Amino acid sequence: MLTIGQLAAYAGVTVRAVRHYHQIGLLPEPERDASGYRRYGATAVVSLIKIRTLANAGVPLSQIGQMLEAGAPAFAEAVQKIDSHLREEIERLETTRKQVTQLAAGDSLALPPEVTSYLGRLREIGVPQRLVEAERDAWILVTARWPELIGEIMAGKLAQLEDPQVVRLYRVLSELFESDAGDDDPRLEEVADIMADGLERAYASGEIKPGQMAHDDLPFDLLDAHVVESDPRARRLMNLMRERGWDGWIRSKRLAEPPG
Repeated sequence: MLTIGQLAAYAGVTVRAVRHYHQIGLLPEPERDASGYRRYGATAVVSLIKIRTLANAGVPLSQIGQMLEAGAPAFAEAVQKIDSHLREEIERLETTRKQVTQLAAGDSLALPPEVTSYLGRLREIGVPQRLVEAERDAWILVTARWPELIGEIMAGKLAQLEDPQVVRLYRVLSELFESDAGDDDPRLEEVADIMADGLERAYASGEIKPGQMAHDDLPFDLLDAHVVESDPRARRLMNLMRERGWDGWIRSKRLAEPPG
């Protein structure tokens, strides 16, 4: 006959675990012998090993008692349910693991490959990391709202990078981002000129039509706010764009006439 310590050692659990199983009624507690010690026989060892095996497999302690008392069909059904639950948990953990891995992947966090390719192209033309990161966060906002459109949008953005004026725009913006100049920096005027010229050309060619603007204002408001949060000088740039007949940053609208 075994003491509680010997029982625990044989089954590969702790004495504390055995006492807990006694407390919740999972393992019967034997009477004390004449010496005042509880002694365990072979049945207790077998029961404890079964409990340990089920617990290690992830079966909640609240279900183990029912499983030990169940017949073969009921036991098999319970095991099947546990297996299904474990499969779901494994899938959830795999998804979580991929997300955690993405944390070290920089641009790929919360973004599809089309956007990461575009960000890589920006780096190739010399856009500094700070500006790339600002663009990345903006595309996170766009992707979250219109995931089904992101492929088409990015194809257009990549095509724009073949335009020397767009490349020049990014280079001037890069210089601004890397400098501590204030709202009176003349490069803001140059950025406004390049943007206004591009918008005028797009408007004249029919790429921008008054009735085409989306009515989903929230993401555009967030994107405009993101631009200002990334660089407060964007407020001055927006005013310069209004002077040139365009309102807004992300979703620029043509004014009836330029102010003044």
